[in-house]
Amino acid sequence: MFAALMLSLGIIFVAELGDKSQLMAMTYALRYRWWVVLSAILTATTLVHAASVFFGHFLGLSIPADLMSVLAGLSMLVFGLWTLRGDELDDEESARAGRVGASVFLAVMSSFMLAELGDKTMLATITLATNHDWVGVWIGSTIGMVAADALAIAVGRLLGKHLPERSIAIGAAVLFFAFAVWLLIEGLSDASPVLVATTVPVAVLITAAGTFWIRATHRRRGEAALDIGDDDPAARELH
Repeated sequence: MFAALMLSLGIIFVAELGDKSQLMAMTYALRYRWWVVLSAILTATTLVHAASVFFGHFLGLSIPADLMSVLAGLSMLVFGLWTLRGDELDDEESARAGRVGASVFLAVMSSFMLAELGDKTMLATITLATNHDWVGVWIGSTIGMVAADALAIAVGRLLGKHLPERSIAIGAAVLFFAFAVWLLIEGLSDASPVLVATTVPVAVLITAAGTFWIRATHRRRGEAALDIGDDDPAARELH
């Protein structure tokens, strides 16, 4: 078991260096609390690698990677648009601020699970589980991936201390859109015509709806800022 643990830890850690999951971890770390991101990654990795060793050791079946990659790409597109919208809270949203941690945790966890299904690290874990102790592979692969993503989170937090909030938001959105394109191309390259014909209009619809949502939100915030200025005696004197 120990040999399988150390082997899978080393292989998965190296495989994660420069991978999209590590870049995603860095991106999330620019926007959210590091411990929420890391705990979500740990949960997602534990679940995905549990499925990997199950398929590799007990069933020997492959995961349909094209559909999972497309779903992950669409989710990255949504996250990119959400990031451009910004996280400024109105009165109603402020009342729900206590639930933000849970929503961020679920968002990060779900995006990592979708991104990892069918990814090379999952396939490597399946392969290792076919010939090695499955418990050792499960623990080692989970530790290896979380360690690599923790390294990326540390780098992301360090960068975030030296960048303005708006620059961080734009940079994170660009990375999310890059992940979306990457995953969609990966998923649609060998996909069936039906999946391609379904994915393209869905992606266009998400983009159009997200753009409208962003514009409406910014317009509302601009109007709210004007209302505050009108109610401020000092602001009225300036006019």
